[in-house]
Amino acid sequence: MSAPDLTRDHVALDDSFAARRYFRKFRAITGHLGRVAAEMTRNGSYSRLELEVLSGYVQGLARTFDALAMKYHITGRIAGSATAMTFDAHESGFPVFSELLTMANDTQQAEKHLANMASAEVLKDQMIETIVGDLMVPLKLQFAMSQRLYYQSLLKGGLFWAQNDPDLAWLGNNSEGRRKYLVHWASYDSQTNLPTIYLMELEDTGRSPLARDQRRWPEVQRHLSAQALGGLKLLTIAHGFDRDFDDLHPKRLRRIHVGPMYSASYTTQSGPLHEVLEEAHAPEGQDWALAWTVETLESERVETEPKGWFGEVEREVFALDPFSGRGVDTGATRMDRAIILPERPYQVLAEKNPPGFRGVLKFVVSAQGRVLSYR
Repeated sequence: MSAPDLTRDHVALDDSFAARRYFRKFRAITGHLGRVAAEMTRNGSYSRLELEVLSGYVQGLARTFDALAMKYHITGRIAGSATAMTFDAHESGFPVFSELLTMANDTQQAEKHLANMASAEVLKDQMIETIVGDLMVPLKLQFAMSQRLYYQSLLKGGLFWAQNDPDLAWLGNNSEGRRKYLVHWASYDSQTNLPTIYLMELEDTGRSPLARDQRRWPEVQRHLSAQALGGLKLLTIAHGFDRDFDDLHPKRLRRIHVGPMYSASYTTQSGPLHEVLEEAHAPEGQDWALAWTVETLESERVETEPKGWFGEVEREVFALDPFSGRGVDTGATRMDRAIILPERPYQVLAEKNPPGFRGVLKFVVSAQGRVLSYR
């Protein structure tokens, strides 16, 4: 059987006005996400530290979109000068994975590109001369400026990359020689074209603290980065980690899927949400909805097993979703779904009240930045 064509729903934004509207939409969405995460914290979904972590990834995502907006600022207006950005119009609404890989490569060469470019001040002066003296739109100079700003944004850093390596924060000591950490990492899933964030709470019974252990910590980072695949069940990831590190004990693992993004103007998803956005007739910038899905796997108890001649090690036994046997299929203790959307689409959603959304938590955002949550 041939492999599925993962590019069949990829669309090139080859019109500069459509591209700018697309990036304005995501600028608004990422601007809301920090406040939505804060509301989730007030609801008890996340701790203050986890809010900080999530906010960092959301800000990185916003910077990534800002950089792409600069890169493709005048796409389609100069033949051959600026290729079009490709996004997944069906599965995610986000840029395709290869866009982030290209950004990572561009970052490695950004200094070289900037060294060969005119300064921003020179480009501005040349644009004014072209407008006033030649009575022409300085498209080529605008393109040069957009590329300069793109490379500058890459060098500033703090972006959300295709792979964001694990980091950790100390949560305290449960007892003597038993430290507790929050380990977090993120990736841009190559199959779903979605940002994915991982949060793991673990206990450390090693002789030296994990944060200062120059042997274990690099191994942990390498192991978790290799497991940052949306197709892997949380149970598989946690079991593998528990087996590979005898003195590190994963107590809770969460995976947060940011997206898909639905838009009547850009995406082709079918179903109730598509109908809601079509019927809402929301103004530009408010015709969208964003899914936020959290998979959670929790340790239920600890068992010991022999190790070597005289030793023994702790092994976690994880709780799976007890409803209808779904835990075996999902590999998680539970799955929580939420959707973020502006007021106009929410009003239509509330009126239609489709069955599939009755148990979904809804975060409604206003143009003034207010966030309200509803079931």
